[in-house]
Amino acid sequence: MKYNLFLGCTIPARGRNYEMAVLAVSKKLGLEFNYVEDFACCGFPIKSVIQMGTTLMAARNLALADVNGYDICTLCSACTAVLTECNHELKRNEKLKNEVNRNLEIINKKFKGNVKVKHFARILYEDIGPEVLLTKIKKKLSMFSFASHYGCHYLKPSGIYDYFDSPEDAKTLDRLVELTGANVIEYKNKYSCCGGAVLAADSDTAYAIAREKLENIKKSGADAINLVCPFCSVMYDANQREIASKFEEEYDLPVLYYPQILGLAMDLNPKELGLQMNIVKTKKLLAKMSD
Repeated sequence: MKYNLFLGCTIPARGRNYEMAVLAVSKKLGLEFNYVEDFACCGFPIKSVIQMGTTLMAARNLALADVNGYDICTLCSACTAVLTECNHELKRNEKLKNEVNRNLEIINKKFKGNVKVKHFARILYEDIGPEVLLTKIKKKLSMFSFASHYGCHYLKPSGIYDYFDSPEDAKTLDRLVELTGANVIEYKNKYSCCGGAVLAADSDTAYAIAREKLENIKKSGADAINLVCPFCSVMYDANQREIASKFEEEYDLPVLYYPQILGLAMDLNPKELGLQMNIVKTKKLLAKMSD
């Protein structure tokens, strides 16, 4: 299986460990990626201000993937939502599609609608499948308990994702964790936002939202957070110390991308998975594997 890998803006700047882990586990799974040099921002940052601008930015990326015909693999949940929604709308709205293509013609691009957009976690769950993933597990992570954070865009709007999981009672990330032998921890307000959507406009509100989630996960007894979105990681990992300081609390909760968890279960080197780049240190967490 081969995909056009769409990294978006946050991963190259603040989430290279995510990309490293994805590439490491994909190599073991026979997944191949094509890097499209001209891929740019998905358009999400301006969606609430200029809808057509977002549509054109997303359509341009989709048109680039149309050239080689490989489906797009996304790693960021927000990028997934924007590209999938644009793809869905342009395929069903001929008038909008024609307007978009008139604009894209200026840069010699054309939206054809021949590719699909899928988040990496969904590719693991649906295209690779649990049965195959189980054959790749070399080391059961039964010593760990993870609290999964689904976030806002991984499953919503559910219609454009063909309802592959329930936004109100999501299970796919938890099932992927269970494949590694690790325990899944339930906690209060599991499906709430990380706060990242308002970080640039109101950091106090964003931190307050993230604080509630961190508190609930800490109380649950989880060893670490499992997530699949780089901006959710910015809130919980990169900003965890600042949030703790602001509210005079202590969390010390490692935040792992699911491919890092899967990679550990595949017995891959932690450095190959970029775990040394996680902001909240994972040294104590990894020590449990040798106890």
